[in-house]
Amino acid sequence: MTEQNTVAVDQLLTFLGGIDWKDPWLIGLLMFHITITSMALLTRNYGNLQALLFFFLILLVYFSESINELASANWRIFSRQQYFDSNGLFISVVFSIPILLNCMLMVGSWLWQSTQLMKNIKIAQLKENLKKQRAIEKEKQK
Repeated sequence: MTEQNTVAVDQLLTFLGGIDWKDPWLIGLLMFHITITSMALLTRNYGNLQALLFFFLILLVYFSESINELASANWRIFSRQQYFDSNGLFISVVFSIPILLNCMLMVGSWLWQSTQLMKNIKIAQLKENLKKQRAIEKEKQK
């Protein structure tokens, strides 16, 4: 790692260390992320459900700026500290990045399933072509 990357990682770790992770709403947010990750993994064979989950998650990320502004104005209601800065660093790190990682997980799952399907189709095509070739060879032998 270069020195600049090391400094960035140190700053991120310092930032994360300054967060009171025992705050009830942060525990709830962590449980939300665990639930979403579980749903993404458990629904990997249900395309329509995953598409809905993906769309919902992308909408959450899209509206994260509005969520940040709302949370910044009302942080005293649910939090012990003001985390919601105007740049959106906090909401990006603890809210949007985990959601986007789940979306990447779903896209990766879809790509893997697509390659498996294409492989199965190609195997079926090759078997069908082999059957046709054998049938033609039998006809020639008669």
